[in-house]
Amino acid sequence: MMEALAQPFALLPEYLGGHLRLSLGAMACGLLIALPLGVLAARNKVIAGPALAVAGVFQTIPALALLALMVPLLGGRIGFLPAFTALTLYAVLPVLRNTIVGLQGVDPVVREAARGVGMTRLQSLVRVELPLALPTMMAGVRTASVWVIGAATLATPVGAASLGNYIFSGLQTRNWTLVIFGCVAAALSALVIDGLLKLMESAAARRKAGRALVAGTGLAMIAALALVPAGVLAGPSGAIGARADRGVHAGGFGEQPVTVGAKAFTEQYILAGLFEEVLGDAGAQVRRRDNLGSTVAFDALTSGEIDVYVDYSGTLWATIMQREDLPGRHVMLAEITSWMWTRHQVLVLGALGFENAYGIAVSQAAAERHGLATIGDLASIDGLSIGADPEFFARAEWTGLRDTYGLGSARTRAMDSTFMYGAVRDGEVDAITAYTTDGRISAFDLVILEDPAGILPPYDALVLIGPSATGRPAIAQALAPLLNAIDADAMREANGVVDLERRSVGEAVERLRARVERSSP
Repeated sequence: MMEALAQPFALLPEYLGGHLRLSLGAMACGLLIALPLGVLAARNKVIAGPALAVAGVFQTIPALALLALMVPLLGGRIGFLPAFTALTLYAVLPVLRNTIVGLQGVDPVVREAARGVGMTRLQSLVRVELPLALPTMMAGVRTASVWVIGAATLATPVGAASLGNYIFSGLQTRNWTLVIFGCVAAALSALVIDGLLKLMESAAARRKAGRALVAGTGLAMIAALALVPAGVLAGPSGAIGARADRGVHAGGFGEQPVTVGAKAFTEQYILAGLFEEVLGDAGAQVRRRDNLGSTVAFDALTSGEIDVYVDYSGTLWATIMQREDLPGRHVMLAEITSWMWTRHQVLVLGALGFENAYGIAVSQAAAERHGLATIGDLASIDGLSIGADPEFFARAEWTGLRDTYGLGSARTRAMDSTFMYGAVRDGEVDAITAYTTDGRISAFDLVILEDPAGILPPYDALVLIGPSATGRPAIAQALAPLLNAIDADAMREANGVVDLERRSVGEAVERLRARVERSSP
């Protein structure tokens, strides 16, 4: 048990620090916006209506969607800035609403009495109205803090370090210790901060300066802790890229680190880990940005937020290039390579040697029971249900499959890829869009149906190097030996180490690298 908790505790300073910086920073900025606006709106109904409406609109947007929207709106920036911006918008409504309600709830007689003793409007606001409204305002601050701390766990897909890193990584690798650790850490953070704010609220209501001092000191200590660099608390073992800290000036990499990106599934973690080791051994200082969405990862590459990551030809063709035609594997690769360089100065270094394609999978029992051999045979199943990752049903491939094979009446069920394979094995859905290099296909006795019309495009794994890194040839030189060195069996075996054997991503990386080195001439 203690061994399983060693990794989460080693990463806690980085993830908790990032989470607190995001949450407290967004709350502070939200207060700077909401409090003055609330004071103005409380006295001017013309301002109050539109202000609450605008804040309410941001609140109705799902947190994950709002976070993702910030990436293109901020020019492809990932990390702290888009997450901070989205969370600030999330913090405004509760504080704004309670400030308005609190000030408007002050008895008019009290205001008149203040004016009657010679106070100006500003003196009345500061000395009388705000103290009376403060308990209501503090309730809004407490609500906002809980919302923001909870929503900050969703900052992981836009590249911001947070406690959500535990949750997203744990879900994808089915490491429930990580998931529970992240949830508990986030809940405790929210409870501690809410408790201190409650103490502050109580101090305001009862005019207890001592309580206010204790609460303020506690919040200040948390803020100070958030600003301490993770390495100071964790030491070298706590840093994800610690093994690459040596030889910063070696190999022609210079002082600037190489940032390796990864999407949010097992294979990407393994490949990013492999790149990290190879680049580190070549003398680079390496940073990691994991759990990125498809479009977020590409935007981050083109904007220089990450330097290199692996993407798949079918994803680039359909999602990034918005192409629906299928000219064939070799033509597709040539056009992707040309388009990437011409449009974005992104270098397609080459293919790793395997394809991780979508395949429509059913259980062996269902295939025998319904006589399923091709995707079109699914149309004969009454009440057909198909499970896929949420991204798939928005892609041209699904439209093509649906229209070509008569699957228009099928019920679609979007779910995390972690749960798809168990769902089709257990009969929760009739078919899923499996990833062809996933070891669970054979382990769960699943069958990939044929695609005779060739609707599903190839998904060759390609190494992409961003425009900010193409001028650093050492990166390409270090990664070049991996090209065409990883076949589908090797990748499937590495994925199985994590997904089936429940071992660490690090062990999968070591096995994959050993296999690559054995097969290299």
